[in-house]
Amino acid sequence: MSIQEFIDQFIQGIRQTSALEFVAVSAGIGSVWFSRKEHILVYPIGLINTLIYIYLSIKGHLFGEASVNFYYSVMSIYGWILWTRKDSSKKELLLHITNSSRKEWIQQLLFFAFFYLLLFTLLKWLQSSFAPEAIPWADAFASASAYTGMWLMARKKTESWIWWIATNIASIPLYFVKGYVFTSVQFFILLILAISGLIEWKKKAKQ
Repeated sequence: MSIQEFIDQFIQGIRQTSALEFVAVSAGIGSVWFSRKEHILVYPIGLINTLIYIYLSIKGHLFGEASVNFYYSVMSIYGWILWTRKDSSKKELLLHITNSSRKEWIQQLLFFAFFYLLLFTLLKWLQSSFAPEAIPWADAFASASAYTGMWLMARKKTESWIWWIATNIASIPLYFVKGYVFTSVQFFILLILAISGLIEWKKKAKQ
């Protein structure tokens, strides 16, 4: 694809962006912004984003991403509960930003590998059965890394941002080729926010 063809496709994609996608993208960016600030609004705003993307992902035959957004919705409720728990005597929040230990890193990698293999297998079956437009390896990678990032975000682990960075890098071209150009732009913005979030949370973990 030439640069001009890329630009033409980008402009056409922006013009074809639905109002629903605009709302989802705005909510997604807002959610990540609040997560950087360790603000509880990350979860209610994030739910708006994930519920819309369940629908959009199924429509675009991105079944792995649809499963991710369903998982996001469940984990958002889980994270919402964890982030608001307080010590009964001191009335202070129980959960704080921390770095992962070596053992926790191994758990993360195993968690990612399990979901990648599971999703890749399911997506290959879907591709051969009734969804030839599916992209199993890329969809599975973006999905499994997102599963891992969301799990760690709920536990306020700084490494969650590393997994978000991986998810965003994989998702930018994945959504672009599916015609969700504005969503692809969203993931580029989220990539920048994820790098910033990693830096901010690393500083807070040292405190």
